[in-house]
Amino acid sequence: MNKKDYTKEIAAPTLRDRWSDYPSSGLTPKRLSRILREADAGYIHLQAELFSEMEEKDAHLYSCLQTRKLSVSGCPWEIVPAAGAGPVEEEAASFVSECITGMDNFDESLTDLMDAVGKGFSVLEIIWELDHERLVPRRLKKRPQKLFTFLSEDGIPTERPRLVTDDDPVYGIALPASKFVIHVYRAGADYPERGGLLRTLSWIYLFKNYAIKDWVSFCEVFGMPLRLGVYSPSASKDDKDALLEAVTSLGSDAAGIISESTRIQFIESAKRGDGGPYKDLVDTMNKEISKAVLGQTLTTEAAHSGSLAAGLVHDGVRKDIVRADARSLARTINRDLLRPMTALNFGPGVKPPEFRFTTN
Repeated sequence: MNKKDYTKEIAAPTLRDRWSDYPSSGLTPKRLSRILREADAGYIHLQAELFSEMEEKDAHLYSCLQTRKLSVSGCPWEIVPAAGAGPVEEEAASFVSECITGMDNFDESLTDLMDAVGKGFSVLEIIWELDHERLVPRRLKKRPQKLFTFLSEDGIPTERPRLVTDDDPVYGIALPASKFVIHVYRAGADYPERGGLLRTLSWIYLFKNYAIKDWVSFCEVFGMPLRLGVYSPSASKDDKDALLEAVTSLGSDAAGIISESTRIQFIESAKRGDGGPYKDLVDTMNKEISKAVLGQTLTTEAAHSGSLAAGLVHDGVRKDIVRADARSLARTINRDLLRPMTALNFGPGVKPPEFRFTTN
């Protein structure tokens, strides 16, 4: 590509991409299995939408994932010249550092790239601009995972995502080099579409969602006293109808008028109930989410159990995960951003500078 080709946006979402199929609505084990099997074959559209909804609907899951993302994106970082750098490498390091510092949204982009932890991969398009014959990255734009596929014409899922287009809505097109930053998190899986933590947590989310629905129904039954209308044998049909309407409206209005021949009793439930097994199940699922995302539970459950000292020990275990995430993210930035910046502006033979996080 010539330099002007790099300045064109390739994966800008359309108005149609704003809408979702809402796969979490009425989610069942059978439907979840089908969504995951489709993703195994490379078609990740429904899985990507489901993962986004899971973060939106589950506050504990969202909190844990945000903690994981921000623990890395909030770390200090620096750009240093390549080892044994000469004058050209020093100039390249200065240029890259100035561009990254002056970028509109670089810090937010680090958080966007960490979205791969939950969803397996994340893609940011590099928006290049020509500035005195040099290509400068002005912004990194996040592209939703559902815009991509891992399908291939030979039936074997690809390692690198392909962009779904109107012209090729099934297999998509290959992403050009030096235009995208692609961060992958595998979590032990062989393929990116199976590597995100939300893949593991999808079953926990489903069962937790069942428990919360049953818990809400339980609270409806045991949370309010029974409103019982009593009428005398001499009450007329109009009196009975008025009594029924009054009992019904008391559920929301807490006011009404009835005949002297009728009365309303409030019968308190003998079992107030605290949620019992529903609460226990939700608490257990939340702990499983905390362990999967943060590697521990005490920093999220410290108010209920454990001590400050134990929480600090567990937080130290979580720091190991932060350091691993930081090294992985730095490798992605070096490969997909700093290397193209250097090669496009100083030539492919110049060693690119190195992006590093500082973690405790």
